[in-house]
Amino acid sequence: MPALDLKTNVAVADPKAFSLEFSKFAAATLKKPEAYISVNYTYHENLTFNGSFDPALLLSITSLDNINPEANLEYSKAFFAFFKEKLGVPDDRDYITFVDPGRANIGYKSTHFGVIFG
Repeated sequence: MPALDLKTNVAVADPKAFSLEFSKFAAATLKKPEAYISVNYTYHENLTFNGSFDPALLLSITSLDNINPEANLEYSKAFFAFFKEKLGVPDDRDYITFVDPGRANIGYKSTHFGVIFG
């Protein structure tokens, strides 16, 4: 169940196409089925970083069972490279927040993942 929430001051020409590409990339990077991936791209023209409106972003990744310091290092490298290529955001103008709330804290299909996956 990875949910990725991207906020950026970079407008993309086709947000739907970008979101689908981002979804596929996220599934491959996080090694989760795309069927469980949810991405949200939000353009915020007033997003600042380091006191400027230069290209920047904030990414929050909520995922179960695969958030840890070693994995987060690999994820960071991959996502920073993706955003530099696709949005022109250098790796010193974004933050990524990684959260694993625990299986019982994510609801899905009228239950929660603690019940679904045990």
